[in-house]
Amino acid sequence: MAKKRQSKFQSIGDLLGEWDIDKKKYITQEFQDYGYRLAMELHDEKNKSLYIKLSKEEKRGILEQARIFVKDAREVRSRARLFMWALKKLRLGEPLYEEEKKKV
Repeated sequence: MAKKRQSKFQSIGDLLGEWDIDKKKYITQEFQDYGYRLAMELHDEKNKSLYIKLSKEEKRGILEQARIFVKDAREVRSRARLFMWALKKLRLGEPLYEEEKKKV
């Protein structure tokens, strides 16, 4: 038996009230969530697939070090570019911060 349709229109507020904005639509794995959040934090939404791929294939510790380095930096033009630079340095085993030389 078919349901009767309501004769009243629903208001836009009622329709949008049922919509869950925070619902994770296609994210099923933890690394996908991490990569997506990383892209949002770096303000690089158009390359979110790159960050998802990095979070899947790269060690989490290296990604975290690069993320924290970018987070601590001031007056950055491109957070994404700085993140990729830091990631490159960490992959090569080079330090991100230069140590100050002490004068004797």
